[in-house]
Amino acid sequence: MSMNTFGTLYRVTTFGESHGAAIGGVIDGMPAGVKLDLESIQHQLDRRRPGQSAITTARSESDRVELLSGVMDGVTTGTPIGFIVRNSDQHSRDYDNMRHVFRPSHADYTYAGKYGVRDHRGGGRSSARETIARVVGGAVAMQALRALYPDMCISVYTSRVGDICMRGDGIWYAPSLIDSNDVRCPDRAAADAMRSLILDVKGAGDTIGGVVTAVVRGVPAGLGEPVAGKLHAMLGAAMLSINAAKGFEYGMGFDGCCRRGSEMIDVMESRGAGEAPRFISNHSGGIQGGISNGEDIVMRVAFKPVATLLREVATVDDSGADTTLHARGRHDPCVLPRAVPVVEAMAAMTLLDAALLNRSARII
Repeated sequence: MSMNTFGTLYRVTTFGESHGAAIGGVIDGMPAGVKLDLESIQHQLDRRRPGQSAITTARSESDRVELLSGVMDGVTTGTPIGFIVRNSDQHSRDYDNMRHVFRPSHADYTYAGKYGVRDHRGGGRSSARETIARVVGGAVAMQALRALYPDMCISVYTSRVGDICMRGDGIWYAPSLIDSNDVRCPDRAAADAMRSLILDVKGAGDTIGGVVTAVVRGVPAGLGEPVAGKLHAMLGAAMLSINAAKGFEYGMGFDGCCRRGSEMIDVMESRGAGEAPRFISNHSGGIQGGISNGEDIVMRVAFKPVATLLREVATVDDSGADTTLHARGRHDPCVLPRAVPVVEAMAAMTLLDAALLNRSARII
């Protein structure tokens, strides 16, 4: 069983807990001969790390990655890449009052039901700190993808917080524009409103959710399997494995499913002999029949409000008695800004896995 392993040919196994010594992982299936840019990997971790702004958790971690194996002279060898990111700013005592109390809407009760034991310190294995390993795996995968498909690039951004939606959602934006504000929304007016809302919610001891949009350019036609391994199913499984993810849609999504077929089909036109056809629209979100069609892949991931509220809430303890909990500690009032690089990482790992599977399926 691979309960902590993601992928088929490109596989990432993660380990570690929020308040343990470190978070780490092992990447298997990375092609040999890829020159790794370590600064690029660290940059993605810096985008995910806590304590980066007033709208994220105040936990202070440098999140410096250490590569342990699988790389020689800066080039991948094809053998497993082991890596580790050490924890240094755990405040485990902040969770002492939760040792015997189940936090509502957290994994406390379900972990106890599954394992008979749980790590109450920051959620243990269910903590979003586990996504550190995914970000490393995704940053490595992206470098392999660029070697295979030089034109491929991924644009991921916050498109909605609460009831505030950006203009121009669903198109590709430059990373510099996305990172120009701490909400990671390329619409500056919407970003300012989102930031104010997050701060208001934080001040009230509450939390709020929203939506992250991902757009991938330069994906060739042919990635994905026709039945059990549809590309959108692979992407959906990847995104829904992220902490706090509650929904996934691609292309026209739920809204388009309520419209007429005449409104939603993607009409094709010829570009001339020997050229790939052009799609006049992209309601399919770059995927048809479970296989990429060469257009931009467009998808959205919905994230719930963080379950830890810095106010008193009713719950029960592990003896079954009613009680109340007033959570302490450092928590994100909104996960979206730090979820952006995680969504990007999961997209990269999934697309590399699909690309490697596609290569193994062809002899010409």
